[in-house]
Amino acid sequence: MASAHAVETCSRIAIINYQEVLVDANASEKGEGLRYHLEKDPVAKQYLDTYQKNSAIRWPNAVLGTAGTGLLLYGFFNSNSQDRQVFLISGTATILVNFLVARTLEVTNEANLNRAIQEYNKRNLPMIFFNPDGNRESDAGFPGFKIGLNKDWSF
Repeated sequence: MASAHAVETCSRIAIINYQEVLVDANASEKGEGLRYHLEKDPVAKQYLDTYQKNSAIRWPNAVLGTAGTGLLLYGFFNSNSQDRQVFLISGTATILVNFLVARTLEVTNEANLNRAIQEYNKRNLPMIFFNPDGNRESDAGFPGFKIGLNKDWSF
């Protein structure tokens, strides 16, 4: 029963025909749990394919993150204080820029999944009800206000 609980807490859920459906059925392709329904509509399927293509691992981000980590590590072990400061600052800046770019691309890509669901719902039944933000209590007092940086755990 613990594994079922883990799946529930780490996955996004959509409601289709009064049943909960896992949006991210597997770890490698986000949105795959909705494919059965979205592929019935060619426009929705196209948005889903774009979403999954853009959700793939981006090697430039991995290389840039590794380079930033390398600069930080080299800065920690460098004996010259002036060089140490340069490497620590450049490594931190590289990692920060990489994080912000990757997060921006991820948030922008979520619009493709939302658009796929909207296009499907325009022309097909049963409708898909999906709230990507969930029911966060912090949003209740301030409608339309969200914190820019957050971490969603999806496995």
